[in-house]
Amino acid sequence: MKSKIWLSSPHMGGGEMKYVQEAFDQNWVAPLGKNVDEFETAIENFLNENKFVSALSSGTAALHLALVQLGVGYGDEVICQSFTFSASANPIKYLGANPVFVDSDESNWNMSPVYLEQAIQDRIKKNKKPKAVIVVHLYGMPAMMDELLEVCNKYDIPLVEDSAEALGSTYKGRQCGTFGEFALLSFNGNKIITTSGGGALVTNTKEQKDKTIFLSTQARDNAPHYQHSEIGYNYRLSNICAGIGRGQMEVLEQRVQKRRQNHDFYKELFSNIEAANVFSEISSDFYSNHWLTSITINPTLTEKTNLELMTAFAEENIETRPLWKPMHLQPVFNDCPYYGETVAEDLFKRGLCLPSGSNLTNDDKKRINEVISKYQF
Repeated sequence: MKSKIWLSSPHMGGGEMKYVQEAFDQNWVAPLGKNVDEFETAIENFLNENKFVSALSSGTAALHLALVQLGVGYGDEVICQSFTFSASANPIKYLGANPVFVDSDESNWNMSPVYLEQAIQDRIKKNKKPKAVIVVHLYGMPAMMDELLEVCNKYDIPLVEDSAEALGSTYKGRQCGTFGEFALLSFNGNKIITTSGGGALVTNTKEQKDKTIFLSTQARDNAPHYQHSEIGYNYRLSNICAGIGRGQMEVLEQRVQKRRQNHDFYKELFSNIEAANVFSEISSDFYSNHWLTSITINPTLTEKTNLELMTAFAEENIETRPLWKPMHLQPVFNDCPYYGETVAEDLFKRGLCLPSGSNLTNDDKKRINEVISKYQF
């Protein structure tokens, strides 16, 4: 059998072991230590917007703590992009709150400002003003931040950025993860850089960072004994994983450029195939890290489907994956309100994510090229 070509596998840079070994040598293997501090500083310096970063066990944990700090509780409503991974919505339920899902903009794939305002207006009419809005930069593509922030500010609703897939992406020259009241990052194994498992919460103030660390370390009060006045969580990132992160931050810019080169490869590969469209930036305002390059297939130009193409790749041991199934179509969220039309649903039916790892080799690309060359669109 041919070797597996993964959708997006971890890619070590070579410097990670130095920091991991340092943690072992100094016996700092707990969720605190120099690696944690330096990893946070490296992210803060990269974002370059006077932000404060708390390293946590996952991006999901980061979103959970953002909602906690925004006061989201039982019976509240939080607006969330429907076209996303379930981790964008699950923490809403953790708090006993209810998601309200919003459709995407057709050209950008992320939350539609038009449908967002419709949702807010209708929820307010029902005396259910949302406590927060969660916007996702999907597959690394920056959302339409000016328009979305204008709507949120108009109704005085805080915006949370789910930047799990967008580290290194920018909107109008500004890093994704620096626009919201809070933002979350993910360092899961398939992300643009990884700490094996991990994430971070980006905040605007030192007080918010301190609160995040307090909550993520079981909310222990300042007392000589174990005393707790608030519910806490075990969400802090380990010093060992943070060591991996320090090494990965040293190659982040290279990883972004390699994934953008992969995107260029696919643009060229599909340039003469009218039935397939490679998802790309709609203007120079948007700069995507192209964490995953994705295509959509036009059903008016071919009878072939995304799943048939997925099967053709699988026969050559090449991993691809359908686009996210919208949250409002998921069984677990089938009773949640939804605002929009069928943009997200249509993208799910027609789209496919292609191998996009920064460790994709020229031989890998040749094999991918062969599949497309033989495939009859």
